[in-house]
Amino acid sequence: MNFTLIPSGLVLFRFLISPFLLLDALDGKTSIWFIVGFVAAFLSDIFDGIIARRLGVSTAQLRQADSWADVCLFSCIFVSAWIVHQDILVTYSVPLLMIVFAQLLWWVVNLVKYGKPASYHTYSAKFWGITLFIAIIALFGFDYAGVALWLTCIAGTIHSVEEIAMTLILPVWTHDVLSIFHALNIRQESLTPITK
Repeated sequence: MNFTLIPSGLVLFRFLISPFLLLDALDGKTSIWFIVGFVAAFLSDIFDGIIARRLGVSTAQLRQADSWADVCLFSCIFVSAWIVHQDILVTYSVPLLMIVFAQLLWWVVNLVKYGKPASYHTYSAKFWGITLFIAIIALFGFDYAGVALWLTCIAGTIHSVEEIAMTLILPVWTHDVLSIFHALNIRQESLTPITK
């Protein structure tokens, strides 16, 4: 068995399960399988990077595919939330618009500078992912938004601002940059002349 294909398989799994989550929500309600599928997708997102690094196959292409799989998953989750919990989303339109604006700005800055999205996989992204998980389980499992939704919107906005700053700091597109401090170190190293 070729174990190096496991990370790619986990990323592919996330792409494939996302439309099924949306399909489950099309009738205006979700079943237990929505939660099960989302939890499985979330776990695949955690382990694809861990396994890729352990196997030494954490390439730029794989990390980009991982980022696109996340976009696919959470886009389907958002549309599902709009179908099933539109009233809640309207009630919390201010924090939701805050994060949507921050993410759109993130996309624009990266496309202008690099011609493609960033793929940093920062600590702040991981924290945002945890808050997203909590908010989604709260929303679809318990019909609750409240603190969980506010927290994920605040975490996502902070994450977006950090990564926008990182894009402005980094001289070239670089994947797997864990924080703005790592970005500053990379920039400093790129500006430091090599002495023999």
